[in-house]
Amino acid sequence: METPAPSSIRETIADLGNSDQPLLSSRLVDLSNLCSEELRFLEQVWVDIEPERRRQIVHRLVELAEDNVELDFDSIFLSCLKDRDAEVRCKVIGGLWENEETSLISPLINLLEQDSSEKVQAAAAAALGRFAMLAEYKKLRSCHASKVCRALLAIVGDNSKSIDVKRRALEAAAPLSLPQVKKAIMGAYRSNNAKLRTSAIYAMGKNCDAYWLPMLLKALASADTKIRYEAAGGCGELEEEEAIPYLIELINDPDIDVQLAAIQALGKIGGTEARECLGQCLSNSSGVISKMAKQALQELKANEEPFSFPA
Repeated sequence: METPAPSSIRETIADLGNSDQPLLSSRLVDLSNLCSEELRFLEQVWVDIEPERRRQIVHRLVELAEDNVELDFDSIFLSCLKDRDAEVRCKVIGGLWENEETSLISPLINLLEQDSSEKVQAAAAAALGRFAMLAEYKKLRSCHASKVCRALLAIVGDNSKSIDVKRRALEAAAPLSLPQVKKAIMGAYRSNNAKLRTSAIYAMGKNCDAYWLPMLLKALASADTKIRYEAAGGCGELEEEEAIPYLIELINDPDIDVQLAAIQALGKIGGTEARECLGQCLSNSSGVISKMAKQALQELKANEEPFSFPA
């Protein structure tokens, strides 16, 4: 595919603000991999574009990037982290989801700590979660790992922040196997706030420490549907066979999402008992249940035979 001439790209940029012009994918792809001069021109044009139009543009760019991995709009998304509109800022954070450049850490922390929109703060916290995961796998330098951990845990302990922001920060920090993270999870678990407790249950699974198993097993019997759902997922993350009988009971849970979470967890844990239960679910009258059971059995088989390839 021939690279568009610079004049063509400038025309595309110049037309962005014209609400009478449809946002054609064939033209928006021109905005991939902009050079510094083109990006500066875009930023000049951008300030005069109406908020709703800016939202539409970034929404389309995010969709295009998701559909075609060769398209790269990260330079635009990074620039839009400072957009005046909260919806635009929130959307481009999502657009940067696969960006693992450490240069993104500070801008995300700034948004988490200082943005005027709680929705943007929560999105920034969630985005920092992938850097926490990289840190846990030793794929991030210790100075960056410490920075991410400190920022997230500071938010968890900041009572001036909304519950939604605090819980996203806790969930993002969860993969880190650090004493202070464990303390934060336990603090949220003991909270009187239902949302924080739900996030604590989720975080227990992401923390991947068998220490949490007794609490997760207890949570499987909670009267709160969301707690049971997250607890089932957490048991799947821990992959402890002790959870299998409890998960089998949840196959008959009154909530379909809890049932599906239990089936998925059984597929992750594996073992004879889990396989037999999933096999029985294949003949379940619910097509959704049988379909999930089939997928879980496939995952179970793949995990048990990691080096088997088709002939």
